[in-house]
Amino acid sequence: MKSRRIRARWTPLAIASAVSLAALASLDIGCGAPPRGVDWNGKRLPVVDMHLHPGDWDHVPEDTRKFLASRFPFPIGLDAEAAAKGSLLPESILGEIDDAGIWGAGLFAIYAPRTVGIASNELVAEDLTFAPDRFFGLASLRVDRWTTDRDAELEQLKSTLSRPGFVGIKIAHAHQHFRMDDPAFFSIYEVSASMGKPLYLHTGTSPFPGTAQEPAYTDPTYLETAIQQFSGAKFILGHLGYDFIEKRHAGLDTCIRLAKTYPNVFLEPSALGSASSDPTGENLKEAMRRMREAGITDRIIHGSDGPQSPGFVKGYLERTVAAMKETGYTEQEAADVLSGNFARVFGVTIPAEAAE
Repeated sequence: MKSRRIRARWTPLAIASAVSLAALASLDIGCGAPPRGVDWNGKRLPVVDMHLHPGDWDHVPEDTRKFLASRFPFPIGLDAEAAAKGSLLPESILGEIDDAGIWGAGLFAIYAPRTVGIASNELVAEDLTFAPDRFFGLASLRVDRWTTDRDAELEQLKSTLSRPGFVGIKIAHAHQHFRMDDPAFFSIYEVSASMGKPLYLHTGTSPFPGTAQEPAYTDPTYLETAIQQFSGAKFILGHLGYDFIEKRHAGLDTCIRLAKTYPNVFLEPSALGSASSDPTGENLKEAMRRMREAGITDRIIHGSDGPQSPGFVKGYLERTVAAMKETGYTEQEAADVLSGNFARVFGVTIPAEAAE
């Protein structure tokens, strides 16, 4: 049985909204399909966005539904719930990355029923079949029943990671309500190391209702013990420990220190440059500058945290490229950030047609 039946319950207006989103995302009037890749001084560089969220609207908490729906502009906001539903579908995500010229995308599973909701491994597996050559899955697991279901959850995670298209693991301590330094959960890192599947970890605070905002759930400093103990696991620190409540850098220094100290640490600056979290774009620019000055451009992996709203994925890529150009990135450094580091860390081959 498929993990979701959301399409069958949609009203005609909801279906029309989803179709409109996909159509708008892929439309390029008079020019055919947008070219793939990013123009960097006359050369096209391939792009992978490692951080995109599919989902099932029925498994998103009500407060979070309202939060997501509020982000859609007029006139889409007139039926924001239908638009938000549509944005989670694989066809809409594919339309968003096509419009941005992006070749590949990471699709995140997550089990956080009290905060951002549930996007199951089965749902992601289903979505991967929509574009198996361009979608890559990051599996997750439930931790809210850890004392009784730990072994079953770990086995389910291993089974999912063995399926085609799954390249890594996604966890979010703040959304899933477990401490970064709690050794009871270190078996997750052990699975990552033993199976060679990198870990993406949300770091920093979060604007979503119900999130655990205390340092032990958000500050990447609390990950250092696990990073040391599981040197065979690759840790990708998402959002650079950014404080999305105060809209400021909070964990950037720590993330840079960890990446310089440990070869198994990588950084992903998603959502920093979005209009809601960084209106001027200066915080994203500062992060890109400081990571380059620290000599760790080989550790940065591009991600947007989309799709969020129509055009977000494309806009975030444009802001990232602008930040790199303004802070002196070379062509090779930009190529590494946009796709090369993803390919190396996850063992993915980027085809020639990814930039043409």
